[in-house]
Amino acid sequence: MQATILSNRRGVRTQYNNQYILKVDDEKYSDKKTVSSLLGKKTIYKTGSGKTITGTIVSAHGNKGAVRVIFEKGLPGTAISQKVDVK
Repeated sequence: MQATILSNRRGVRTQYNNQYILKVDDEKYSDKKTVSSLLGKKTIYKTGSGKTITGTIVSAHGNKGAVRVIFEKGLPGTAISQKVDVK
């Protein structure tokens, strides 16, 4: 399954460099209730050089099917709007 990286998790004065908001591309994950079945799943981002950065889905974000993912380290800035594998 694929997901798209939307942005960092951020506030007015803070930015969490290892937490990202993702939108799952599958149409059946379009609200908060259906996304709750994805909690705890692993996500894998592949960099251009072939390295992989893994993360874990920890919670829903909002009511329209977005999720919050904590990665093991921060992603590069070019990762915004890229695809991630959800396993």
